[in-house]
Parts: sequence; structure tokens; C-alpha cells
Amino acid sequence: MSGGVDSSVAAALLIEAGYDIIGITLKTCQYENIYNRKTCCSPDHINDARTVASKLGFPHQVIDVSEKFEQLVIDYFVDEYLAGRTPNPCVVCNPGVKWSELIRKADELDAEFIATGHYARIRLDQTLNRYVLSKGKDESKDQSYALWGLDQKLLGRTLFPLAELTKHEVRALAAKFELFPATKDESFEICFIPDDDYARFLREKVKGLKERVDDGEVVIDGKVVGRHEGYPFYTIGQRRGLGISSAAPLYVISIDPQNNRIILGGEGELLHRGLMASHVNTIKYEKIREPKRLSGKIRYKDPGSMAVVRTSENGSLEVLFDEPKRAMTPGQSIVLYEGDDVVGGGIIDRIIP
Repeated sequence: MSGGVDSSVAAALLIEAGYDIIGITLKTCQYENIYNRKTCCSPDHINDARTVASKLGFPHQVIDVSEKFEQLVIDYFVDEYLAGRTPNPCVVCNPGVKWSELIRKADELDAEFIATGHYARIRLDQTLNRYVLSKGKDESKDQSYALWGLDQKLLGRTLFPLAELTKHEVRALAAKFELFPATKDESFEICFIPDDDYARFLREKVKGLKERVDDGEVVIDGKVVGRHEGYPFYTIGQRRGLGISSAAPLYVISIDPQNNRIILGGEGELLHRGLMASHVNTIKYEKIREPKRLSGKIRYKDPGSMAVVRTSENGSLEVLFDEPKRAMTPGQSIVLYEGDDVVGGGIIDRIIP
């Protein structure tokens, strides 16, 4: 329970359906390290979750997972940026921290399931004999993209009470249940960077980073055309804040962490045919044994594009899109869909020109 409208309504719906529930809030950061009070594990948000639990009449506990979160999520986030990549910490946090800690606590409390306020669906496919993750009914709020890392064991213990609801319907239910989060604003930033200032966070987290990476080279067609503030503060496809004037729009098309360079080019240079991905998790099928035509999403708001997907000898995925895809970014996730079903996903390692 984050103290927000989604997890609060999920709890109310479970009670209405006859479940005996226990509310759990994961405390992912120590209070002295919280940059401001908007983050999801701040005292205000924990108190909101506890208030909802009290109103609905079920027990509530707070679990401190800050040490594990620091090691698995924040360290990963920093390391990826220092490697010139753009990470998605949620896809690491979900299986590695949230689900693993909730399942551990569920076992401790002799609870059969865990439930969250995610907008996604889970079903047991009798033919495949596998749990299948699918998009939620409200595709504008669908969160299946960030859940591709959940394995069969985790999916089999999970309930999504909001699966068949839209956000508008959830807010209406919050008002019906008289839950004060009904009008609470949503957060769209990464939970441990609520001000969305990645550069500030990295500079504060990595001692001496500014001195290490400041005054790097900006390169176009092999020629140095300017200086920048450090490669970790840029991402593939970025157009704003480059500090270079040009008659035609310029974008970051590549990052060279070894030489502290960012390479700029035109929009056409962001288009590539495919990618290779590692850290693969398959959901709908045990493995992608033969080349398969699937829809691939390379970012949360990507509508998806058709591609041929193969598994290489080392277990990584090769994804070749029918049409060139814009701004594929190492460190981000590729999530593969068959209709609304998540076939699987992985972390983008390199781009195929």
C-alpha cells in the first residue's frame, strides 16, 4: 500500500469480495535520505496507507526494505548511467524487491496471495499450463510493460483487483468507499527522485562525479563541435539542453562513456532496424524456441511495432522490426506482446543498425 488511490481501492475491493487482508507498505528509503516528502515511502504516504487500513478495518504493517532497495535498485540505477545507458529501475524493483519481499512476508503471515494496485491482468492458461500476464482494461494506464520480470512463481501468487477497471472508475470507487486518496494526485516520477532531477541525484550520489565528467566533447560526424556537462546526464534521442546551435534539429544518437563524449546527429540517425536484449524473462511460453512474429515495445508509451524475434545461442533475444524504430536505448526494456498478452521481455544491450 503506497497510500495512493490505486492500492487503497484494491484493498477495499478485496474486502468486498470476502478476502481477509493485511496491508503492507514497503519503506524503500531512510527518512534522512528522502529529498522531499512526495516520495512514496515518506511518512506522509505511510500515514495515508495506515489511515485507509484503519478506516477499512484491517491491520497494517511497514517493512523496511531500504538496504535491499539501495543495493538492487539505486546502485543499479547509478551504475547504468555511469555505463552510458538509461536504466528503468521499476523493472528491477518489481521482481527483485517488491514481489520478493511481499511473498516473503506473505509466507511469514501464512497468506495465500499478494495483491497490488497495478493495472494489468493475470490468468492461468490451462492449455499452456502457465500464468499469463496481459494488459489491463485501461490501456492508457496499463502497467504490464514494467512487470515483464515477474516469473511464474510470482505471477501465481498475485492478484490485480483493478485489472478490469479504468482510472476513472477507480476514483469513483474511492469516493464511494469514502477514501480520502480519491482526489490525491498521481506521481509519474521515479519514486526515489520525486523532483525528476536525475543529474542532481547522480551528482549527490557519486562523489566527484562533476569533476570526472564535466567538460566532455560533443561530436558531430567525427568533429568536436562543443562541450557538455558529462555523459551520464544525456540519453539517446535527447534534443533539448544540448547547447549546440544548428539549422536542422540535432539529437543525441550515441553515448561514449569511455571518452566522455556524446555524439549528435539528425533524426534519421536515430532510426535502426533491431536490437539485442539480455536478462530475458519469458512468461506466456517457456521459451521462444522458433522465430516468432510479435509486437515489441521499447518504452512505456510506445504503442508497439511488429518484429521477428529469435533466441540466440547464448539465450539473448534478437528483435528485428519490420520498419526502422526510433531511439532504441540500451538499458531500457524491450517487452514483447502477442495481442494483449506479455510473451516476455529483456534489457536492451545493443542496437542493430
